[in-house]
Amino acid sequence: MAKKGLLGGSYKLLSEDDIAQIHDTSMRVFEEVGFQVNSDKALAFFRGAGAEVDDHIVRLPREKVMELLARAPSEVTLYGRQPEQNITLGGARVYAGTGGTALNVIDSSSGERRRATLHDLKQIAKLVDGLENIHFFLLPTYPSDVAVENVDVNRFFAGLDNTSKHIMGGVYTLDGIRRVIRMAEIVAGSADRLRQEPIISMIICIISPLKIDRNYGDMIVAIAEEGIPIVVPAEPLCGATSPVTLAGNLVVQNADSLSGVCLTQLVNPGTPVLYGSVATTTDLRDLKYLSGPIEMGLLNAASAQMAQFYHLPYYATAGMSDAKVIDAQCGYESALTGLLCALGGANFIHDAAGLLDFALSVSYEKYVVDNEIIGMVMRAVEGIRVDEETLAFDVIKQVGPAGHFVSSRHTRKHMRTEQYHPTLSERENFEVWEADGKKDTGARARERVREILFAPGYRLPEEVRKGILEEIQGIIY
Repeated sequence: MAKKGLLGGSYKLLSEDDIAQIHDTSMRVFEEVGFQVNSDKALAFFRGAGAEVDDHIVRLPREKVMELLARAPSEVTLYGRQPEQNITLGGARVYAGTGGTALNVIDSSSGERRRATLHDLKQIAKLVDGLENIHFFLLPTYPSDVAVENVDVNRFFAGLDNTSKHIMGGVYTLDGIRRVIRMAEIVAGSADRLRQEPIISMIICIISPLKIDRNYGDMIVAIAEEGIPIVVPAEPLCGATSPVTLAGNLVVQNADSLSGVCLTQLVNPGTPVLYGSVATTTDLRDLKYLSGPIEMGLLNAASAQMAQFYHLPYYATAGMSDAKVIDAQCGYESALTGLLCALGGANFIHDAAGLLDFALSVSYEKYVVDNEIIGMVMRAVEGIRVDEETLAFDVIKQVGPAGHFVSSRHTRKHMRTEQYHPTLSERENFEVWEADGKKDTGARARERVREILFAPGYRLPEEVRKGILEEIQGIIY
């Protein structure tokens, strides 16, 4: 069984004094610098709370910020279609899954980069449903063949109809938000049931540095009013939209995301909200975005400690690569950032599967490779259990000097749980590997992709599909 929801937090990058300094500096930003709010709806909520508003610049005293943060739930459960797919976020529990809004797909047949389609999104949902270590499905591509006014409903339908795992996604229009929520109510069985057991959640970004956009602000208000779980991440880039120093980046990221959390709680106290970070660095030679630097792992692991300080569930970013193909760079960048975040206790590690090429592209094969990486990462999070049973003194005494433990009952008892058993990695002898065609990681991953996509997959019950297609306009099927 795939391991998920394990307690991380063994890696503590920040000291208690570091956390206090980042918090204090962030509160000074709220009080002395403020943040720009271009949404009139959002601005009205801040004014109503007694914020100082100068044109569109909002300043809040730290006491008010902390009061609003205290309204947000410290745990949020996101539901799948079966109980085993549910994920409860908070504290230092760790889950990892997909992410991004990639424009391109690396074609499995040709190896060439092409525009992503709605069919790709459906196929990726089915693929992820069959990968045991990927815990949730965050809609990872933007379909180039769908008109923008129908993108939201088609992206979410592609997820809901092809995987039983929780569906999260960014949204693009207010009408799309309304249609997606109504569609999810049909799948859940009722409006009340959807709020009790939310099978969808939505992402609205805060713009670094210190800005709530007009459209995004209106969307945060609309989603919070509906009581749907929402993520309010920020993506400060060192040297571009934040100070170049990692500590300065953490201050901007913290203030950015907390401003979004505050808004959700002004609109609807108790709204299930995730504090979020997509923080990373830039390539200072030309200021382009980087998705695979080790600093991304450090920033997002540190933000896990900040989220724990505020008792907020945390949406983190890790597992991407700037490589263009499945190669060594692709592996080490994805593994290192993912491991740092997981050991730091990040709750919801998005982008942990499938993304490369500066997050502009997804690879079917990389989902399979990352499934293996996540399995290993979760084994690292699990750590080493030390007690009388695992210390095994009686077993050592029974075997004695120069003996072996192969036939020991203790070995049989623990062999399937003590070690991670890979589903992709090559562990045969050279001669066996050679006789089997000398397949590299990419070739083995392609075989797994075909195996999953050609097998029967999850689909919504026919009566539910029929109800959605009859009521919800704009769905392409």
